[in-house]
Amino acid sequence: MNIGIFDSGVGGLTVASALRRRLPAETLTYLGDTARLPYGTKSPETVVRYALQAADYLAAGGIKMLVVACNTASAHALPALVARHPGLPVLGVVEAGAAAAARASASGRIVVAATEGTCRSGRFPATITALRPTAEVSQVACPLLVAVAEEGLGDSPIAEAMARSYLADRFAGHGAADCLVLGCTHFPLLVPAIRRVIGPRPVLVDCAEAVAEQAAALLAERGLARQGGAGGLALIATDSPERFRRMAARLFPGLGSNLAVTLADL
Repeated sequence: MNIGIFDSGVGGLTVASALRRRLPAETLTYLGDTARLPYGTKSPETVVRYALQAADYLAAGGIKMLVVACNTASAHALPALVARHPGLPVLGVVEAGAAAAARASASGRIVVAATEGTCRSGRFPATITALRPTAEVSQVACPLLVAVAEEGLGDSPIAEAMARSYLADRFAGHGAADCLVLGCTHFPLLVPAIRRVIGPRPVLVDCAEAVAEQAAALLAERGLARQGGAGGLALIATDSPERFRRMAARLFPGLGSNLAVTLADL
């Protein structure tokens, strides 16, 4: 059986890529809800409805684990997803990233860069401080960075200018933060520009890498990990599959150039 992954667009392919590196024998089914992106500006109720529909679609195809590769959906919909599919292991990128940040920060001063929806949920600060009560967590909504990443401009002057506008003050002067959580799955695509803004010292927490580690541990614990063989990746989109394919091939060349994308109706 496959591991099911969903996000609103191509950003969650950072999670798929991390899972492929960590679990190369597994086959992944990735659903990008491109007809309804972005989730980050939607109401919590709408996000929960969309997330349940995506999860139901993937579960109907037969999966052994669900990875919510969308921070906004993780922030708002995880309890509903667990309740809808009680026998299915469900992992969210928020919980994985928060746990990694709580461990990684030396000072406890942590900045979360995310979408508006994720910031409004308060899920990152609540999860981090539950694990590390003395942590000082601030959030920055960075909606324009999502569009920059989707256009493949992650290492461009415009990406650096936007990152500077959003983040520079948080990592300067007395009491500067020492940890930045990339609280949107698009943001790992912007790391070169972000590094030029915040410098080399702050720890960057990539939620994709964190959730891949959690997935590997959970599969091993439950005896669900595939042993040996070569895994695969099936791509599904809810709109414009050809555009999705082009963007996926451009942003993630490691996935190969001959990507097939299936169109789905949720």
